[in-house]
Amino acid sequence: MELENPLGPDLGLLMQRHTADMHADTPPESIHMMDASQLANPNISFFVMRDTGVPIGMGAFKRIDDGHAEIKSMHILAEKRGAGLSKKMLDHLIAEARVSGFQRLSLETGVQPTFIAARALYAKAGFVECPPFEGYKADPNSVFLTLNL
Repeated sequence: MELENPLGPDLGLLMQRHTADMHADTPPESIHMMDASQLANPNISFFVMRDTGVPIGMGAFKRIDDGHAEIKSMHILAEKRGAGLSKKMLDHLIAEARVSGFQRLSLETGVQPTFIAARALYAKAGFVECPPFEGYKADPNSVFLTLNL
C-alpha cells in the first residue's frame, strides 16, 4: 500500500463503488463520506492497495488534532473481498496512524446490514463504541468507534 493522491486518474472505479455502497441503504442525511476532492487535503493520508498495478482498495485517515485521527473512505472492491484485504488495509491504517504520532483512531460507520462485516472487522481490531466526535452528532444510522493506539 502506498500513499497516493485521491484524485489519481485510475481511482475512478474505487470512488464510484465506495459512493454506491455508502448510498445503498443509508439515508442521505446520515452519509458522511468524503469524495476524492475532499480527500485531497493535507490533513488526510490516503492509501491505495493495488494488485499488479490495478487499484483494488483504499483507505485514509484524517487528522482531527495532534493526538486523534479519523478513518475515512476505507473500501475494498466487492470482487476482491473475502481474502483478508480489509484487515490488511485496516492494519496498515492503524500502523501508519501510530507512526504519524496519533494516540487515538476513531471512525463513523453505519448501522445498516451493508456495514455488518465492517463493524465486525473494527471490533476484532479492538475498536469500541464511543460518543460522536469532531463535529458529528448522535444519529440512529451511525455507530461511532474508537481505538486507543
